[in-house]
Amino acid sequence: MASPVALDIIEANLQHLTVLELSDSPSLSSASVLSPQTVVELFYQTVGRKIIVSQIYSQQQSSSMLVWSHMISNVVVLLAQLLWPSNPGFQFPECLMANCQYTQLQEYVRLIGPWCQVNIGSCRFVLGQCYLANGEGQKALQCFQEAATEVEKEDFLLRLTGGEEEDAHPRLQYYNKVLRLLEDVGLPELVIQLSSLAITETGSDAHSQAALWTRIFKHHLDLGHNSEAYEALTQNPDSSMQLDCLRQLVVVLCERSQLQDLVHFSYVNLHDEVVSIIESRARGLDLLAHNYYELLYAFHINRHNYRKAGSVMYELGMRVSRENRTPSGLQQQVNCFLSALNCLRLIRPEYAWIVQPAPGATYERAGASPKRNSDGEFSSQPVKRQVDILELRDLEREFILSSSRLSLSQLHPSQAAIAGGASAGEMVSLLVQSGLFDSALSVCQAFSLSLSPVFEGLTFKCIKLQGGGGASERRLELAGSQSAVSSRQHQGVKCCRRGLAAALLLPAQSYKEVDAASLLRLYLNFDLLEEAGDLVLEYVDALLGRNRYYGLEGPLSATSPSVWLPYTSIDQLLQTLNETQTNSSMYDKVRDRLEDYHRQVEQTTRRRLLAR
Repeated sequence: MASPVALDIIEANLQHLTVLELSDSPSLSSASVLSPQTVVELFYQTVGRKIIVSQIYSQQQSSSMLVWSHMISNVVVLLAQLLWPSNPGFQFPECLMANCQYTQLQEYVRLIGPWCQVNIGSCRFVLGQCYLANGEGQKALQCFQEAATEVEKEDFLLRLTGGEEEDAHPRLQYYNKVLRLLEDVGLPELVIQLSSLAITETGSDAHSQAALWTRIFKHHLDLGHNSEAYEALTQNPDSSMQLDCLRQLVVVLCERSQLQDLVHFSYVNLHDEVVSIIESRARGLDLLAHNYYELLYAFHINRHNYRKAGSVMYELGMRVSRENRTPSGLQQQVNCFLSALNCLRLIRPEYAWIVQPAPGATYERAGASPKRNSDGEFSSQPVKRQVDILELRDLEREFILSSSRLSLSQLHPSQAAIAGGASAGEMVSLLVQSGLFDSALSVCQAFSLSLSPVFEGLTFKCIKLQGGGGASERRLELAGSQSAVSSRQHQGVKCCRRGLAAALLLPAQSYKEVDAASLLRLYLNFDLLEEAGDLVLEYVDALLGRNRYYGLEGPLSATSPSVWLPYTSIDQLLQTLNETQTNSSMYDKVRDRLEDYHRQVEQTTRRRLLAR
């Protein structure tokens, strides 16, 4: 008896037949689903009747009449021929398969198997379909493999090869049909097994090999077999398909965050292609959504290519500075430049450089046709692509600038967007306004900028703190000391002048050690005669070895280096003290001390001449 079949099973079977391109096989109608009947009745209604009637009419003479008794005997004979297992046609088993009579079909194949030697491969194939419908995939695969040996001998199996590439071997065409069927059912492990078997029969057919290796790669990757997928990729003989698989491998593993596998594959003869794929995705995707730069950095670090790794981090830092001007973006920018610096410091100094495209540079695209202007004439040759060579000091400047931006954003988060796009000169102004003088000084030194804005800003801060008293005075002393320390390397005369104009007490002791002559001129400009006189007395004593050495290498002696006095300023001081009667005692002290100094100079000079 024919078994009733659920509609969902009929739909699934129809989909399988469509994949095999056997969808023209007669299948159950809605009426036959509901009416029980024998399998012979089912075959006669769906397939046999049409074939029998066609044969009867083809054999009938046009002038003779059909006699029912004679015709019924012909129908029975023809039906028996169609049902006979040794019939070269395969209509009856195909009808059972098309109408989802899997149990009856399995029993039919079991009964005829021991003695029938016709359509052996076709029987194995439909039996595989039965196993597949019942969820026994491994048994189905075994049947499909056994049927492959009979592909070129049986009409039913030859029909399965229709629609495939004519140049391919019939057995490979058969394998492709079965592979699509297994993919449609959702059995990737069986697809991999059958594809591996098919590869052994491809011979020198490189195109078929490439298609099969691509299929193996795809299903291994879908199953999470990353190493096997990579192995299949490397075996692919078609370079274009291999590149497509490589691109898919990179994208999928990145989406799964399986970066360790991606980085540690050897990529023999594929290294440049991998780098190119990751670079193109890194530059083409949104940084906030995908960050392929870090993957590329890890890829180069794993291969000890520190210069390339540094170049990647520098490029990422520059992109972050343009696209993500937030506190977190500034922190990422600092980390990028620091990583780039560390990479370059790991290689020999003569190789510690990276190449980056120059900003605003244009280049001619390879293979592009020459351009013409509006008059139809050839335009001037485009500028060749230009690059910048960046060394350690260039990266250090970028690191210092980005660090100052981060410091400012941490102090004033609302200024992160402004700081993110500020130049070095603009950053100095912003840092001074925020009181970050150390950072401002570092930026000035890194970019060889004038220190005047830093000193002026520091001076104004000191002036504001002066009126506070108490703790403010201590802050004033601290600020003044910081200015003096900076003045050891750079002139701070302008700042001191501003401080004196505001009646600010200068850190004189520190200034004496840096530039006593400049301090003396400042005292004279602001009529601080007592302070100027004391400074001259102390300075002369220092030259004579009676006081601290204010920046001097040693006291006056025949073997010490030459020293000098700011005589112009001292003469101006003496003249002013002489004209001012309230300072007569200071005038006498300075004059006597200078006379003593001159005597010592004269004696030292004589001893030096005698020593020659």
